[in-house]
Amino acid sequence: KKTQGQDYMKFEPYPFEKLNNLLAGIPENIHYPITTLTIGEPQFPTPKFIQEEFVHSAELLNKYPATAGQEYLKNAMIEFLQKRFGVSVLPAQLIPTFGTREVLFNFPQFLLHDIEEPVMAFTNPFYQIYEGAAIASKAKVIHLNLTKENNFSPSMDDDVLKECDLVILNFPNNPTGATILMSELVSWVQKSREHGFVLMNDECYSEIYFDEKNKPVSLLEACVKAGNLAYKNCLVVNSISKRSSAPGLRSGFIAGDREIIKKYMQYRTYTGCAIPLPLQTAAATAWGAEKHVENFRKLYAENMKLAQEILRVRAPKATFYIWLKVDNDLKFTKELYREKSIKVLPGRYLGREGMGENYVRIALVEAPDKTKEVLHRLKDFMSTYKGDDKGEDYLD
Repeated sequence: KKTQGQDYMKFEPYPFEKLNNLLAGIPENIHYPITTLTIGEPQFPTPKFIQEEFVHSAELLNKYPATAGQEYLKNAMIEFLQKRFGVSVLPAQLIPTFGTREVLFNFPQFLLHDIEEPVMAFTNPFYQIYEGAAIASKAKVIHLNLTKENNFSPSMDDDVLKECDLVILNFPNNPTGATILMSELVSWVQKSREHGFVLMNDECYSEIYFDEKNKPVSLLEACVKAGNLAYKNCLVVNSISKRSSAPGLRSGFIAGDREIIKKYMQYRTYTGCAIPLPLQTAAATAWGAEKHVENFRKLYAENMKLAQEILRVRAPKATFYIWLKVDNDLKFTKELYREKSIKVLPGRYLGREGMGENYVRIALVEAPDKTKEVLHRLKDFMSTYKGDDKGEDYLD
């Protein structure tokens, strides 16, 4: 067959590409340094002990890594799940992955491949890889809309749920910063069993929280609460990127339903996503340590406290994002960059069906001293910005 002129997969431009186009032509403000608060990439140095383990293991670059991952890495991840969430996971129920982005993109293609007219649902606004996976899978998309009115908590009628083949939740949530209650997750587990869809929770922000007595919960915990001890139809993904300020390690995992994991493992032998051995040794060291994570949480908590004090906004219970209500997200973003050289991300770039419109996402991933300066700059802008409707996201 001829492919000339074929449309191929029609992916939506990525949010940061849209942002670059939006800000193109706006002259640089020489009075302020350009400050980027758009991307969820920790700006703290990766801890020395992780770097040292990576350097120490560099000699392993002369070996091909196994797709299944090294036993020591799997054990470190299993121990993390047990210590953090109190759940037991067998080695056959977990696969180390090259971060989680590749999983979130290729797992739906694997799962939905043999299903005619597949249906995939996910939270909206969302991490755009979910949508890309649906396009690549030729799946019908159902959006689980997150709004202030529903407290950014997803819900769906049973008549719609029974059509779904895959549902992806994302809690703690990017971009809203919302968390989900254990009772809500238990309900989702029960619905998964009742209607037969696969349920996945993207838990990459599970370790960025600010109340030790109210930590984000895992879907695997909810499975245990619901009596689903084998995690039937349920999966989680998690990553070390935010937790250890080590996005370059590309260390994540998928864990849950043993039968799905077994079949997905066979698929992965063809994807070319095996993790280089020096990365695995460094990642195992990081997954097995906790003190550095506590230190990062303190820094993010300080940033959130600064946001509350300076901007008078409600800080989220988890993640490092402020989901700020504004009158017009595109206008606000352009004028903020023009006047104060601050880049934020318009909410509409992260959602569909109007979700995210008139919000901006602000990533507080810098050191507190730098964060304090830029938040004061942002406050100065907001005090003179024409047409800014503060709404109910601001504190009295």
